[in-house]
Amino acid sequence: MAKAVVNFSGGCGSYVAAKRAIARWGGDNVVLLFADTKIEDADLYRFLNDCEKVLPSRLVRIADGRDIWQLFKDVRFLGNTRVAPCSKILKKEMAEAWIAENAPDAFQVFGIDLGEAHRAKRIVKRLAPTEVWCPLLDKPHLTKQGQVNEIRQDGIEPPRLYALGAPHNNCGGGCVKAGMAHWRWLYHALPCTYAEWERNEQELRDYLGKDVTILKDRRGGEATPLTLREFRERIEANAPTLWDEEWGGCGCFIEE
Repeated sequence: MAKAVVNFSGGCGSYVAAKRAIARWGGDNVVLLFADTKIEDADLYRFLNDCEKVLPSRLVRIADGRDIWQLFKDVRFLGNTRVAPCSKILKKEMAEAWIAENAPDAFQVFGIDLGEAHRAKRIVKRLAPTEVWCPLLDKPHLTKQGQVNEIRQDGIEPPRLYALGAPHNNCGGGCVKAGMAHWRWLYHALPCTYAEWERNEQELRDYLGKDVTILKDRRGGEATPLTLREFRERIEANAPTLWDEEWGGCGCFIEE
């Protein structure tokens, strides 16, 4: 029976967290649990394969089977910064069901660093009385670049999204919780991925017959729907917007 389950997202933080969990409990007592949203960047799977070769713990891959877009159709709701069915159903519920069946008494380990400390507090509260450990909140503290460096020192090439400037390695570089700065980054760094999200958003809007969007235009103090197509057109026209600081963030596992 595993003593700890690392929620192994495929990001740099979860790799370092896994190493610290292994140092604490031993490789045979740690399970690395990856919940697949089915829209991940192809290089994430390469990274997982490399991690399996280096880390002495079992990597378990689980999936609902649907990608986020099929899920949104099934629940008839487009995820956004406030409510994300993809996080709840494809990540949180999948992981918790596996843990309840296979390692109900294990510590749950998350690769949350100081930049996301607020997430840790919410996870601890939600999972109580389950023991939760976020080893990156303990010393030695590492920046994201420090995490990348540690991975390289272990002979693994970090996920490519980080080199492109992404803040995380989830959902192929996109996220329904992402802000305008993040979407602007995605448009420039991975235009094909942006186009795919834009197409899927419009397809879901047509399917639901509703004016639903991932982004909101908050100019003038009132929030109105802003499609990814309209946002792209603003970027291309160099139109003024509020995107400079609004990165938002991937917030899986914190929904109540």
